[in-house]
Amino acid sequence: MSDKLWWYVARSGGIVAWVLLALSVLVGLALSTKVFGKHPRPNWLLDLHRFLGGLAVVFTAVHVLAILFDSFVTITLANVFVPLTGSWHPGAVAWGIVTMYALLAVEITSLLRRQLSKAAWRATHYLSFPLFATATIHVLTAGTDRHTFLLRALLAIGVVVIVVLTAIRVRNAERHDLMTSPESPAARSTPR
Repeated sequence: MSDKLWWYVARSGGIVAWVLLALSVLVGLALSTKVFGKHPRPNWLLDLHRFLGGLAVVFTAVHVLAILFDSFVTITLANVFVPLTGSWHPGAVAWGIVTMYALLAVEITSLLRRQLSKAAWRATHYLSFPLFATATIHVLTAGTDRHTFLLRALLAIGVVVIVVLTAIRVRNAERHDLMTSPESPAARSTPR
């Protein structure tokens, strides 16, 4: 067995976790922007969104465990859970630790959605945007494959699509707010 096996598992686990996170955010944005039209959303899309988010947690765990078992760089349990405690690229690793905590917050509150108020769940779920940003920064600063064309192209495509869908989501939310505000002509013409 190669002495680099854990390093390869850590690298591939991290990349797969980022891809799953990006796909989960994309499906979530597709659901919230109503890019599929105004008709009811298919239930399988929501299930896919949840599944991808859960799988991102699994591959994040694979990434972290493989790093702990790897002997190339000595990383302790404290280095994995407490930002800026290690000697190997402490800033880059800190982005990953922040990402891990945000991902856990989003996933745990999603599992507890029925026990939380809609406002609390929504506020935590909005962490998905900075979570995706910190995950991308982590890949670009700590990832040993960050200089490869294929990974950079994958990151660029993911970021562009998510930024475009986020802009559509924000625009749709602003339109909705304008249409439902008491000062809007549409709201005034609606009988109460």
